[in-house]
Amino acid sequence: MRIVFAGTPEFARLALDALVAAGHRVPLVLTQPDRPSGRGLKLTPSPVKQAALAAGIPVCQPRSLRLDGKYPEDASAARQALLDAAPDLMVVAAYGLILPEWVLSLPAYGCFNIHASLLPRWRGAAPIQRAIQAGDAETGITIMMMDQGLDTGAMLLTRTVPITPAHTAASLHDELAGVGAQAIVQAIDDLRQGTLVAHPQPEEGVTYAAKLEKAEAPLDFSQPAELLARRIRAFNPVPGSTMPLPGLAEPVKIWNAASMPGGDASTAGGRKPGDVLRAGPDGIDVLTADGVLRLLELQKAGGKRQSAASFMLGWHPQ
Repeated sequence: MRIVFAGTPEFARLALDALVAAGHRVPLVLTQPDRPSGRGLKLTPSPVKQAALAAGIPVCQPRSLRLDGKYPEDASAARQALLDAAPDLMVVAAYGLILPEWVLSLPAYGCFNIHASLLPRWRGAAPIQRAIQAGDAETGITIMMMDQGLDTGAMLLTRTVPITPAHTAASLHDELAGVGAQAIVQAIDDLRQGTLVAHPQPEEGVTYAAKLEKAEAPLDFSQPAELLARRIRAFNPVPGSTMPLPGLAEPVKIWNAASMPGGDASTAGGRKPGDVLRAGPDGIDVLTADGVLRLLELQKAGGKRQSAASFMLGWHPQ
């Protein structure tokens, strides 16, 4: 089976590697154009491009796939490359470009997408982060048949992954990437054996995972400590979680925190949410609307990530 692969970040690279390792023919890879990266803003290829080149697979990097869009030359070149590749199937994972109808209908078996949630929950751009933020007990991978809707296609295969209190967006991402790589190989094996069955998504239980925004980084201490702790894990590492601390001109980034029982604005003796209650080697306690948020790992602007104990050596709030 000839499989064209479309993806960009590390999440997708694992799937491409798995397809190649499973012996599938991949005549073409689509990925986003090289982006400036690092302090020198040097153009850097995506993880998927690096993996494709290492495997000797031709790479196409259109800025758009819309033939009537802003970059029609890119789209036309990509169309010709896809026609030349003559794919039986396209596998898509975190590609970052909208696939128009001409792409979706080109492969004989259509386009399979590796989506990082248990659809129909968390359709959209940030399913991993929103699942942690919402306090979901589990998430997973859905291999779905793509259509022109936003993650609305029929489900082909699912794999469930529990969300633990230790999961951050980064660690859950890595776990789901591995599960997704295994799942797409299984789905293609099932397709070849004629046992793959498509199930329409339920109409109930649909939620949308909105794109992450930098404006979400500041912590709002009028919220409960438990919710804030989840938010910090969900936004680790991007867009991060920030808050002001006494004695510092710029907000600090909070990498890890824990919800502690006891204390709220009504019993804090004039203290208000966001006030530091105590600071010790085990953490910095901040009052919230319900409970106390203990800051465990912090980072000053321009500094490095530190434990609370190390951070306090250079922090003089008075």
